[in-house]
Amino acid sequence: MKDKAIHPAILSGGRGTRLWPLSRTAYPKQFLDIFGGPTLFQQTCMRVNDAFFAPPIILGNADHRFMIAEQLQRTGIDNDKIVLEPVGRNTAPAVLVASLLIAAEDEEGLVLLLPSDHIIKDSEAFRDCVLKGTAVAREGKFVTFGVRPQCPHASYSYIETGTARGDVLEVNRFAKKPTKEKAEEYLTNGNYYWNVGIFLFSARSMIEAFGEHMPEMLAVCQEALAKARRDLDFLRLDDTAYAGSEDISLDHAIMEKSQNVCCIPLATGWSNLGSWTAVAEYAERREDANTFNGDVSFHKSRNCYGHSTDGASLSIVGLENVIAVATKDAILVTSKENADEVSQVVEERKAHNRNSVVYHRRVHRPWGWFEGLERGERFQVKCLMVKPGEKLSLQSHHHRAEHWVVVSGTARVTVGEKEFLLTENESTYIPIGATHRLENPGQIPALLIEVQSGSYLNEDDIVRYEDIYNREAEV
Repeated sequence: MKDKAIHPAILSGGRGTRLWPLSRTAYPKQFLDIFGGPTLFQQTCMRVNDAFFAPPIILGNADHRFMIAEQLQRTGIDNDKIVLEPVGRNTAPAVLVASLLIAAEDEEGLVLLLPSDHIIKDSEAFRDCVLKGTAVAREGKFVTFGVRPQCPHASYSYIETGTARGDVLEVNRFAKKPTKEKAEEYLTNGNYYWNVGIFLFSARSMIEAFGEHMPEMLAVCQEALAKARRDLDFLRLDDTAYAGSEDISLDHAIMEKSQNVCCIPLATGWSNLGSWTAVAEYAERREDANTFNGDVSFHKSRNCYGHSTDGASLSIVGLENVIAVATKDAILVTSKENADEVSQVVEERKAHNRNSVVYHRRVHRPWGWFEGLERGERFQVKCLMVKPGEKLSLQSHHHRAEHWVVVSGTARVTVGEKEFLLTENESTYIPIGATHRLENPGQIPALLIEVQSGSYLNEDDIVRYEDIYNREAEV
């Protein structure tokens, strides 16, 4: 590691509810290739993958751990610093944990705090802005990076700035999300910036600030780290200790209380993709101000956005200022004016236990994925993909039998005491209650069709006896 390198701390605990139905609890927006190419998470990691930065610390939801590891692997970035939060407690405790870890490794280390789900157009310009803040950060200042408002956006919080010292502006205060009228005042004033949640600071200064303003949280996070345990390539914070932390953002916990904050304007295009309206601004354009992603057509429509995935064909006819999103199992239609309220719809659907809030039709697992094709009374049909060298847990089911048909590749099957290979167009039967396992010993993905039959077909009907991914009771 280069001496005096900056330590990125990437926060990847978000659920992305405002981009439902594309973003789901089990597969949120930071892991999606919304516009094709690298995902938002991968873009964030690659943005800090040069000589100025140490390998990043990733702080993420325990449920997303295998997605984090796989997406890091795809970027080619070697990393063994993936920290798992057992429960979500907002950004303050996550930032403190990262600071404690970095301070233990580098007493004078600088931390660059980054959300994992933002678009930053020019990585080189972003890096230059970060480097401008290193000197004041080493003096003990908390550096925030603000974006000059392009419109009176009422869904962002703001930073009021004061006197300039070279490239660095004093911060007078952090302003909460304003009304539309107040946002227009901020835009006219010229001294306000959007607070984008990116910070640069010394780990030691942040720990001292928590000791002054949030001593209980400091004690809790120290205990959660002291009792943390290694699980494969992950560091699991102690469940009980971390759950005792207050649920609070870094802004409320530290930044709004500190007199030691400054701001550097972020001199590049930026978006947090916090709504479908924001996504529409980055999408491909057609005539009449319509934008789209996927198989979308427009007729007598203006200023609309269409988003189609999974082969769905979407047509928008005779509408203005409308957003339509079509996936295999869910459709969203909203006016652009009300796009920020999508998260409220998600909460309503959660209250009614709608599965489409949590999972896509294709559900990712560390061994590959499965996708529901058809379901009826006492039967279900799925497609399974098992990655080369991977295997499902040794398991049994109380209420269902299974039939497996290999479509391509090779599958090694265990049923009771028997173990055998299946290749293309071969099949087998797993009786109710039989101990079984599926694995791929080959060099290419194994694709199978699974037909389940029985009185109960949900994923929680699994008894695990052995699992290489240490999932224990997880489905």
